[in-house]
Amino acid sequence: MKDIEIVSFGCRLNRHEADVIRHEAREAGLTDTIVVNSCAVTAEAVAQTRQSIRRLRRQHPQARIVVTGCAAQTDAAMFAAMPEVDRVLGNADKMGSEAWRQAREALDGGAGDKVAVGDIMTVRAMAPHLSSRTVSALPRAFAQVQNGCDHRCSFCIIPFGRGNSRSAPPDSVVGQVRALVAQGHAEIVLTGVDLTSYGTDLAGCPRLGALTRQILREIPELRRLRISSIDSFKADAELLDAIATEERLMPHLHLSLQAGDDVILKRMKRRHSRSDAIALCAELRLLRPDIALGADLIAGFPTETEDMFRRSLDLVEECGLTFLHVFPFSSRPGTVAARMPQLAAGVIRERATRLRAAGAAALTRRLESERGASRAVLIESSTQGRTEHFLPVAITGAKTGEVITCRIAGHDRERLLL
Repeated sequence: MKDIEIVSFGCRLNRHEADVIRHEAREAGLTDTIVVNSCAVTAEAVAQTRQSIRRLRRQHPQARIVVTGCAAQTDAAMFAAMPEVDRVLGNADKMGSEAWRQAREALDGGAGDKVAVGDIMTVRAMAPHLSSRTVSALPRAFAQVQNGCDHRCSFCIIPFGRGNSRSAPPDSVVGQVRALVAQGHAEIVLTGVDLTSYGTDLAGCPRLGALTRQILREIPELRRLRISSIDSFKADAELLDAIATEERLMPHLHLSLQAGDDVILKRMKRRHSRSDAIALCAELRLLRPDIALGADLIAGFPTETEDMFRRSLDLVEECGLTFLHVFPFSSRPGTVAARMPQLAAGVIRERATRLRAAGAAALTRRLESERGASRAVLIESSTQGRTEHFLPVAITGAKTGEVITCRIAGHDRERLLL
């Protein structure tokens, strides 16, 4: 290999940042290099990263391997101890040109410290070059508007991998979105680690709802705007109003719920209750009756009884969820939850299986309800598109990037059919 290869694990934000990494590494003159952009959210994600590194070394014995991302930030020494790894780069450092220039010099010279990981808690600003260097070949593109998190949920390692919350200024975001639309992207997704904390670190504290309205007002040529995962506790009034009134804001939200039992929510150090979650979903449905809702849910949190778990299971129907992202609980060293009484691995797996089955049934019900509906479908590939509600549609004969109006004939339990 002669170019830069990026292997990303975990969240959409990591995959989005891969474009910036590739650009910066190329600009620094790196060649024959594989960059592994790691995830720390679960122990399994870290294990998969390590396995991938070993496999990549076997496949590319002459390439240089650089590890970055959340797991590299939280456990740099572990990756540095791997003989397959040539350099470990911090999660904030990966977005800057200077870090990649130093990496090239160190790798070419074969000397220097293997680890280049700074204190991410000292990072206070978003990288300004994100607005102009984000490129994607897909019809849907991501605009990173926020990074980091100020909260310390008892199970979560991510703040230690991403740092504290920081936001891109509104005008910078508008410029980023405008550039992406000019490149031909029909749909833009606003993304971040804790999106609803957007603006708390900026002058005047602009909220996510105001940012959404500004984007739609100043970029009339943008066809579709979508918001990725949000913390339901902090959905501001202007955001809710935009959901109700802005047709170009897609009727689809993914909520960070995590559990449906109040005791477990308190032990997780979440800031909402079960009734808060149910009330928000009901309000969203009043504002936008056709909205599709997804949620993150953790199965097998420490001390969770069967009755507590069933309240999470029941939440799928009570909140009217369509999409579930189920996490079997994974103990992360350094978190409060790691010191709590743990459940047996088999119990965790069994509960995750039941949650996923409930999610599959909920998706089937939503697909069935779409029969006969007319939907605007963004064509993602030669075989698939997505409706306004992010439901997958089997497609043939349409051009990637187009938004076409289709009549839904049925479904195959996984995708809508025309």
